[in-house]
Amino acid sequence: MPAAPAPEPRRRFTKEGRLRQLLDVSWQLIRDEGTDALTLGRLAQEAQVSKPVVYDHFGTRNGLLAALYQDFDLRQTAIIDEAIAASKSTLKDLADVIASRYIACVLTQGREIPGVLAALDGSPELAAVKRQYQHAFIEKCQQIFSPLAGSKTLTLASLWGMLGAADALSQAAVEGEITPDQAREELVQTILNMVKRRSREP
Repeated sequence: MPAAPAPEPRRRFTKEGRLRQLLDVSWQLIRDEGTDALTLGRLAQEAQVSKPVVYDHFGTRNGLLAALYQDFDLRQTAIIDEAIAASKSTLKDLADVIASRYIACVLTQGREIPGVLAALDGSPELAAVKRQYQHAFIEKCQQIFSPLAGSKTLTLASLWGMLGAADALSQAAVEGEITPDQAREELVQTILNMVKRRSREP
């Protein structure tokens, strides 16, 4: 009888490489089965690692969810920053960059990120993590658009309103209620109106 094939050697990762693998497997699990299916034990099973490996990286399920949101936010921020650096500095161009990249990032993550966001809202600890990244995005938009509002600084109320519109429009596009182009166009108009209204105020 022919000898049985030798098992493939287990791939060895650096700590950073293992983290990337675990995050990728987590996103895939959420994509296939939803956020409720994501536990540290199930992640270890799907990633074919021992449970201590997963616990070493995330500690708790909340730690895993926070890491997933951070992973999404870092990629979204990098994409937006790169597009802004390559954009013209007109209000219309910058508004289009923010709107198109924000919505595209959510669409790329598909149905996974809404589940993670819903889980974040279910825990005060995780809600604080989400709020931290929301503040960072609002500060970025304030720095970008305030110089275009004349002598006025954009108010936090208007910036939070813009962010709420961005989230709602992105979610509607994910659900197929509107097209991505409709979401982008509406968000562009929301940003333009926010800046122009502020510049006209006495």
